[in-house]
Amino acid sequence: MLRTYLFLLALLACSLSGWAQDNYEIQVYGADTVEPGTTMVEFHTNFTASGSKTITDGVLPTNHAIHETIEITQGFNDWFETGFYIFTSARSGDGWDWVGDHIRPRFRVPPKWHWPVGVSISNEIGYQRRRFSPDTWTWEIRPIVDKKLGPWYLSFNPTIDKSLHGESVSQGFEFSPNLKISYDFSKVVSGGIEYYGALGPIGSFDPIADQQQQIFPAIDLNVSPEWELNFGVGVGVTRSTDHLIIKAIVGRRFSWKHEKKKSNWP
Repeated sequence: MLRTYLFLLALLACSLSGWAQDNYEIQVYGADTVEPGTTMVEFHTNFTASGSKTITDGVLPTNHAIHETIEITQGFNDWFETGFYIFTSARSGDGWDWVGDHIRPRFRVPPKWHWPVGVSISNEIGYQRRRFSPDTWTWEIRPIVDKKLGPWYLSFNPTIDKSLHGESVSQGFEFSPNLKISYDFSKVVSGGIEYYGALGPIGSFDPIADQQQQIFPAIDLNVSPEWELNFGVGVGVTRSTDHLIIKAIVGRRFSWKHEKKKSNWP
């Protein structure tokens, strides 16, 4: 069974090409949602060591840019959470800029249903300034399917994107798949491969050279249930992709649940 899963995912990864979420929030999602009464605060830090060096279609270059994203996610029950993003960018000569904000409600199949795989879906909508993106308002629909198989972890996000305002409005829905395969080397350290793609409009994919595709060898450190730590170095393999990106995710869970005090009455 494990060999079958790995073969299918490897075959899928070889057939895709893509983009890493505009290099602000580079993450393959798992199906779990934040627990009710808990707030997750994450800092996504991404440095483009080798990227675009000229202004293209009014969008600033990415070379040597630092993208810092704050993600705040609140869990409401065992099947629903909502996340909010603040995107920022800093680059020599351009200063530190606010890029935009997104909101992301997400629903999942609750654990009590006992499905054989984890399943959830998020809808992310938001604004980004024109100097950072040719599309200022966008909508992302992200189905999520994941599975733990012993020390192996597999997650697939067949994401669909839609421009609501900007140059890509006429292209309709675009396909941007993400994939993660990792292995637990110990109780603390997991390592594997993350893949980020953008193929272009559904039904009429872009030529391979114009698609965006990044592969990230990455590690996860499971130091505590309260913390999320992920680090990776991404390589772009098409001419339309930033060639080298270093990323880090540092997250902390804060629980606001209060245990009921036991009564002294008999």
